[in-house]
Amino acid sequence: MAKPECTVAADLALSSDFYKGDRSMRESGYDISFRFGPYGAGTHHFAAVCLNSLLYKSERDLEQISSILGRKEDAEQWKKRAEERKANIQKYLWNSQRGLFVDYDFVQQAQSSYDYVTTFFPLWAGLATPEQAQALVEHLATFEQPGGLVMSPRESGGQWDFPYAWAPNQLIADEGLRKYGFNKEADRVSYKFLSTVAENFRRDGTIREKYNAVTRSSETQVTAGYHMNIVGFGWTNGAFLELLHDLPVDLVQKLAREQGSSASAAH
Repeated sequence: MAKPECTVAADLALSSDFYKGDRSMRESGYDISFRFGPYGAGTHHFAAVCLNSLLYKSERDLEQISSILGRKEDAEQWKKRAEERKANIQKYLWNSQRGLFVDYDFVQQAQSSYDYVTTFFPLWAGLATPEQAQALVEHLATFEQPGGLVMSPRESGGQWDFPYAWAPNQLIADEGLRKYGFNKEADRVSYKFLSTVAENFRRDGTIREKYNAVTRSSETQVTAGYHMNIVGFGWTNGAFLELLHDLPVDLVQKLAREQGSSASAAH
């Protein structure tokens, strides 16, 4: 019997590209979302809004640190890098028709159509214009749910998509909105997430890594990737305290009253 032929080179090429995409997706922190294709396998083909915003902020911080240390040449270098990155973010990652910052597929040379909550990162980094900030606020409804901001309006089965809310992204959005003067919106969205975390803690005494923003529950049903909702997650604890600190006193008191009433009713 003749041995079947196989295209080894093609198989290896596909495997190599998938491996690069998978490793990139996990390094990005968003594991798993379908934002960069099925199971995030195309992550290494995108210029991400979040990563570039973080790099811009780092470059600005390094510029400031260099200036404080009297290292003028270094400061100028970091300033130049930050300005170049900001220009590219505005050119490639802003979509004026959708009123959102989006990821850019540099292989296909096209913007992503996948709306994602990382659109608020440029506000946090301070690189958005006032007009862009206003446009983003007008699109809050794309992400806002009873339990805070959902990662994406698309349900993929992955834990970093609909219907889940994650603490770090709530904090980034909150600080970004406040930086541009949208305190009312920040208060409203943050209160939703804080009350969700507090209510679930009252129920079972745990703080979780993520929450269902639609049902306001720590009960999750992930079908693609990690299935567990880890208990005692540090970034939820940290973000909760920061969000609570930013909340006006009257809303902090309201949160305390609501949780106190719920606890009394439970007994």
